[in-house]
Amino acid sequence: MNPFLQLDYQPEIEQTLGNDYYDQVAAAQFPTQILRWRNNQVLPILGLDPAQVTDQDFLEAFGEFKSVRPLLALRYHGYQFGEYNPRLGDGRGFLYGQVRGIEGQLYDLGTKGSGKTPYSRSADGCLTLKGGVREVLAAEALQRAGVNTSRCLSLIETGEQLWRGDEPSPTRSSVMVRFQRSHIRFGTFERLHFIGRSDLVEKLLNWVIATYYPELTAGSPPELHAIFYGELVRRVAILVAQWMSVGFCHAVLNTDNMTITAESFDYGPYGLIDTYNPKFTAAYFDYYGRYCYANQPAACQWNLQMLQVPLRMVIDSKDLEQGLDKFGNHYQAAYLDCMLNRLGLTGSLEIDPHSLVSKLLEFLYVSQINYHGFFQQLRQGLNPSWWQSPQAILPDLLDLSPEAIALLDQWRLIYHRALNTQSPEEWEKVAAKLKRHNPLMVLARPLIEAVWQQISEQDNWQPFYDLVENLRAA
Repeated sequence: MNPFLQLDYQPEIEQTLGNDYYDQVAAAQFPTQILRWRNNQVLPILGLDPAQVTDQDFLEAFGEFKSVRPLLALRYHGYQFGEYNPRLGDGRGFLYGQVRGIEGQLYDLGTKGSGKTPYSRSADGCLTLKGGVREVLAAEALQRAGVNTSRCLSLIETGEQLWRGDEPSPTRSSVMVRFQRSHIRFGTFERLHFIGRSDLVEKLLNWVIATYYPELTAGSPPELHAIFYGELVRRVAILVAQWMSVGFCHAVLNTDNMTITAESFDYGPYGLIDTYNPKFTAAYFDYYGRYCYANQPAACQWNLQMLQVPLRMVIDSKDLEQGLDKFGNHYQAAYLDCMLNRLGLTGSLEIDPHSLVSKLLEFLYVSQINYHGFFQQLRQGLNPSWWQSPQAILPDLLDLSPEAIALLDQWRLIYHRALNTQSPEEWEKVAAKLKRHNPLMVLARPLIEAVWQQISEQDNWQPFYDLVENLRAA
């Protein structure tokens, strides 16, 4: 029997929330189904032994969409590049099911590319195979880097030819299943404000808190609602700090692409910076750089501010403002913590950590050396001489301008003092932290394009599988 069909699915949205939040839909029927990717790392979270799950099980559940429950296209609106759009919703996906992991947390299995829904508008409801490949790679790379992210459970090629303006067409098609805590978006609340249903806002808010924030037990509505918003602000600040520290640019930070659980998901034209370039913009259609690398914290803060509009229907404006006022402090603290991790440091440093990080960023900006390569050299070059002399730190950084050399020397002095606040017993911890937070494999666009070229020209998937394993192991 198919183990996916034996899971204990929880009909939370249907039974607890009701049909004001979704439309029941049917999956597309595909010409063929070829399993291209299965995420065996995710299966144990669902209590499944990968050895006991066959490829045919994946195809039946997530290609043919045999299911033991209704398939739900969730309703939502959203601000897209600053403009409100009430014509959104799950247009090429649906909620396949919700199931609790072995640790008790509720997870969503959501599709992408599974056919038309009432919200498809003029689109075909499909996902290009390249888009699916890119999302698998993004999720696994960010997972390795320690970023809070959704994962891809499966990717199945579906045998259709698609036409896209941003890919050579016709191009191949796929359907993906995403594994994440929740598909409830900021835009889910925004739609309820648009239709004037404060009762549905409160109902959804209570369910979100009970389901995803059970640790928030103090007080009762409306106090509990305000505490929730403050916690969401904190989690979003931490998420964007993680992106910034690893050099990740999401590219499309619309409110329909932000979840109520503060997870990275829905990876479109993302990119990672090569050098420390605050103006780096990943999406070719982001003509004015609204979602460029440096603007991500402000974009997320703006999205949280827009979320206040529907939440004001049940939460006092002053409480919301007090929660959002803390975003900057949350972000700065989280970003500093992330960057110190990348430098292998922990505990009381007896120096100003802000000066250490700011001087490093100044050097990276002026020198324009590879952002990821710098941290990789830290990981690989660490040795006891660094505790003895500042000049022994990264001595192979050459061909720099006089200004960059001066900044590097200033940073070396601060970093040297920071290292010497770590006792000899902690030196191994420094090395371990450098290894944990500085992967040797970085998902640069040329790597993705090289993998895709092998798939599109020769149907050779081995480079893709190799890249995934290298991303995980680096």
